[in-house]
Amino acid sequence: MKQLEHIYVDHAATSPMHPKVIEKMLKVMQQSYGNPSSIHSFGRQARKIIDTARSSLALSIGAQESEIIFTSGGTEADNHAIFGVVESYQKKGKHIITTKIEHHAVLYACEELEKKGFEVTYLPVNKFGVIDLEDLKTALREDTILVTIMYGNNEVGTIQPIKEIGAILKEHQALFHTDAVQAYGIENIHVKEQHIDLLSVSSHKINGPKGIGFLYLEKSIQLSPRLFGGEQERKRRAGTENVPAVAGFQLAAEISIAERQEKRQKYQDFKKILLDVLKKDKIAFKQNGLIENMLPHVLNISFPGTNVEALLVNLDLAGIAASSGSACTAGAIDPSHVLVSMFGHDSERTKNSVRFSFGLNNTEEEIKKVGSELSKIVRSLKSKQ
Repeated sequence: MKQLEHIYVDHAATSPMHPKVIEKMLKVMQQSYGNPSSIHSFGRQARKIIDTARSSLALSIGAQESEIIFTSGGTEADNHAIFGVVESYQKKGKHIITTKIEHHAVLYACEELEKKGFEVTYLPVNKFGVIDLEDLKTALREDTILVTIMYGNNEVGTIQPIKEIGAILKEHQALFHTDAVQAYGIENIHVKEQHIDLLSVSSHKINGPKGIGFLYLEKSIQLSPRLFGGEQERKRRAGTENVPAVAGFQLAAEISIAERQEKRQKYQDFKKILLDVLKKDKIAFKQNGLIENMLPHVLNISFPGTNVEALLVNLDLAGIAASSGSACTAGAIDPSHVLVSMFGHDSERTKNSVRFSFGLNNTEEEIKKVGSELSKIVRSLKSKQ
């Protein structure tokens, strides 16, 4: 019996670790086990790894080494940015602006702040998932202290006008935070040129280890700590640093950025291959989000007359790992809050859309196979209606 070929096209959820990253982390685990806060040679060796990684990651976004805070990942970075800013600057106001399509690490943080007496404005998006800059200007108030808007959306890939947002906020007291978890390593980010004050990144989206990320914090900004206990990270985040993970994160970032242009072209080609197969097979579909100016590795497709749960189950049975970008609870998939914001609660697209996201080790042959199997599944589901 022929073994089922498994194809992973859910890299926006998490990505496999690069072999070179695993190799480097294993070496660090074996040889550099000192506490970075210790003054002896073992500690100094570990400290050098942390400092080198911090410098490299800062350079990757045009920041200074002192502006990088290591975190446990994107969620902690988002939470540290949001809660840290509002606690430090609430005397200047208690108004926050975000969007309706943020990651839940941002949305749930904002909802928690609303319970504590802060006021949050949730900006709408158009059918492509993009905010209107005029809506942002209208929402800005004298007491606005934070604007948090994601760089590139994790479900549909839409990129927001980050530089333009930064320019608007440059003359305002509000600080600008962006969740760049999906964009980092694939988009060209320069925090100074884009007037970004705080930026969140996670390692496991770029073939690095899970459990490590960073928060960029512009050097003039005060940020109340979330953790207490030690003086690590310049007293901004207590806790002994995860030296092997930091080392792996550094290498994963360096590889991602070195191969960025090559990857961008490859993923754009993958999108075309997949869509061309569907067109050739005369499968009805609609692409969600912008065709241009979107993350190259994310492709979200709606298949009229189908159901996302059935699509995902059948794809999995065919050995293909994709995603809806939605929460699955008790056998029912809740409509994506991103697609609801783009198309409305009653839109069929909120119930029949699948996200494919490309990454390390994907090949053209795999993507053709995904397209072919997808065509069979869509035809089969529609024939059973």
